[in-house]
Amino acid sequence: MALLDIVKAGDPGLKQVAQPIEKVDAKLRKLMDNMAETMYAANGVGLAAPQIGQSIRLVVIDVEDENGLLAMVNPEITKKEGNIVDQEGCLSVPNVFGDVERAEKVTVEFLNRWGKKKRLTASGLLARCIQHELDHLEGVLFIDVAKSIRQGDKK
Repeated sequence: MALLDIVKAGDPGLKQVAQPIEKVDAKLRKLMDNMAETMYAANGVGLAAPQIGQSIRLVVIDVEDENGLLAMVNPEITKKEGNIVDQEGCLSVPNVFGDVERAEKVTVEFLNRWGKKKRLTASGLLARCIQHELDHLEGVLFIDVAKSIRQGDKK
């Protein structure tokens, strides 16, 4: 596996809508593994392909819950419930935090690392992370939608 470079805010690739993935194959699984390694090395809980310069609809997420590492190909939120404001940060926007309103609970459909269709209903940190990472696939950063933004340590 290999660590990948995480692109930072200001990179035009972060503002593009990512393209659907046509097939899940060994090359894509290797990219998933490299993305996961990169996310862990950066102490993140999620990473979207546009953050490593790949304009494709792929995210990896691990909020250290019972789901473990999730790799989502062509993810789509099909249901949202409730609203909650909480703090977010982003590996592409280092040392910046903001309060972002998100759905409390989401249902997402995606292909897993083997190309099998899956549906997951999530709440809490996992729901927030899914929404944050899927925003990356639409060219949206959390700083674009935050109610407030601050520099430095989490508060």
